[in-house]
Amino acid sequence: MPKVTYRQPDGAENVVDVPAGWSLMEAAIQNDVDGIVAECGGGCACATCHVYVDDAFVERLPPISDMEGDMLECTAAERRAGSRLSCQIKMSDELEGLVVTIPDRQT
Repeated sequence: MPKVTYRQPDGAENVVDVPAGWSLMEAAIQNDVDGIVAECGGGCACATCHVYVDDAFVERLPPISDMEGDMLECTAAERRAGSRLSCQIKMSDELEGLVVTIPDRQT
């Protein structure tokens, strides 16, 4: 099962096994990862599951959809080049070792 590292703003890390097909948001919620609020439950309607994808993985992800792009304009923390909504990133074997950093705030 592929692993994802969720890095907290203070540098603490949670390494989580994520079943293929699950979103990073689902895995964070199921594994009690702090900082992923997910107010909308994964409907791409709130931007409270914002993460910063490590530069080494940005190009491996599918492009940002128009809906996700619109929601990323509403993030509480600064939007960066690697900003994504974790509800829109589906885990796959190709993403083994993915590292994401959780912003210091979601709301």
